[in-house]
Amino acid sequence: MQHRVLGRTGLEVSVIGFGGIPIQRITEQEAVTLVNGALDRGINFFDTARGYTDSEAKLGLVLKQRRQEAIIATKSMARSKEGMAADIQKSLTALGVDYIDLYQCHNVKDRESLAQIVSPNGALVALKEAQSKGIIGHIGITGHIQELLVEALKTGEFATVQFPFNAVETEAKELLDLAHQTNTAIIVMKPLAGGALRNARLALGYLLEQPVTTIIPGMDSLQQIEENALLGNEWTPLKEEEWVVLKEETEKLGQAFCRRCEYCKPCPQGIDIPTVFLLEGYYSRYDLKDWAKERYKDLEAKADACIACGQCEEKCPYSLPIRQMLSDSAGILADG
Repeated sequence: MQHRVLGRTGLEVSVIGFGGIPIQRITEQEAVTLVNGALDRGINFFDTARGYTDSEAKLGLVLKQRRQEAIIATKSMARSKEGMAADIQKSLTALGVDYIDLYQCHNVKDRESLAQIVSPNGALVALKEAQSKGIIGHIGITGHIQELLVEALKTGEFATVQFPFNAVETEAKELLDLAHQTNTAIIVMKPLAGGALRNARLALGYLLEQPVTTIIPGMDSLQQIEENALLGNEWTPLKEEEWVVLKEETEKLGQAFCRRCEYCKPCPQGIDIPTVFLLEGYYSRYDLKDWAKERYKDLEAKADACIACGQCEEKCPYSLPIRQMLSDSAGILADG
């Protein structure tokens, strides 16, 4: 397995990592087989989160036994010092370890959240205290809005940044350049565009040609582990005919694909449009049906609250048919 240095952390991580979302839908025994298989094939970077139900616990079944072979990353939506401190302890307990290599501020999507995190009583204080105690190694940030992540990196507080980047979502020059200048590691989530890209070998191969550190596709079968690990071991640049195939696939995704830029917000009816589409993707592409529907239930305004005013479509830089997409999502995610 090829390795790259995780920015200024100095950690050497496999170019193909393990994304911890799909492991939620398999049994504990299947998870044990999967994680052991990943480690045996040279995958050493494992990313999970407090919000991924039992993902931390399932990874921990193996990682606590093979701790020296793994670099563990997890993350929390907590924004306050108290909340983050509590989540760090919960992560340690769930994983069954006494040390986490990378702890990330998860899904930072507005300036208010970032300001709260770096405030005198914010999550960053708890992370630094945990770092000084030796229970976490490094601090990172994740999100979908590149402008906000650029602001975060300019603070100098984050050693890694994780965001969606793939053959569809390619607009990342400013963030990539700043990460390079500051020696901040790039962790790529959604490398298959949330499962929309079906040719994993070409989609991941495309990313391996980019200035990123590690790519974390979600995997829930040994076949996926074997194929992705093989790519990380024997990767060579895409051939011209492979570029053609990949381009054809990305073009087929066409208009009906949300990049989660959030320019459509705010919705007059209070609908969190990108989150609706994200949950629909988990339902349809990741087969996390129950998980997605439960989270959809928690939304204050559901997709069927749309009154088809069209303001969102006027603001969407990708000209998505958002009204129709909301209607479709409502039909998929609603009970019944």
